[in-house]
Amino acid sequence: MSERTSTGTELRMADPADRETLGAFVARAVRLDGQCAVRLRNRGDGVLEAWVATPFDALATRAVHGGISPGDVTVSGNELLAALTVAGGERMDPGPPRDLLWRGELPTGGEWRVVDTVPVSVIGELTDRGVRLARENAGPHGTPPASLLDQTVLTVAGDGIEVKIPMRCLFALSGMGFVDSSIPDDRVRVSATASWLRLDARYGAVLRRRQALLPLLF
Repeated sequence: MSERTSTGTELRMADPADRETLGAFVARAVRLDGQCAVRLRNRGDGVLEAWVATPFDALATRAVHGGISPGDVTVSGNELLAALTVAGGERMDPGPPRDLLWRGELPTGGEWRVVDTVPVSVIGELTDRGVRLARENAGPHGTPPASLLDQTVLTVAGDGIEVKIPMRCLFALSGMGFVDSSIPDDRVRVSATASWLRLDARYGAVLRRRQALLPLLF
């Protein structure tokens, strides 16, 4: 009997390396937020996208070879991590759908334009500086102030577009383990649409809206 008949979901990943990659991604997300949800989507070319909303108000994503049924579903990060840890075969049960846990949006429409690439060494220096400031100005619960997280720490321009990158995005890159400062000359690619910015690093990408959505008035 298929696992899907019991929970309504089935994750298929033939390559153990892809299962390990997804497991590392989910483990990082759970470490940042023990109650995180993971959205899994089929991209249509045999590639599976995993998405999480980080505590830094930025999305993180990683793509691997695989598939999910149904084709777009949100599951518990803890349950998915457990499935990836114990599964020994190609098919596994990632847990029941928990779509109500996903409250944000994903980028839709718009053409991504590559703006520039930034050395990982620069990203690391800015992140380390931000961590020091966060420790010096931590709130009563040890959280950095929103003013620090919202601060623009890097501005890149190219292809007729300018992108301001807040500290939130660099903290998300670091917290998800997407950059590796030990690799010489490694770089982070900065892309943008009219509404979103995207930082692609060696082990995953971070995305955030370039402008906050205006609240609805009633």
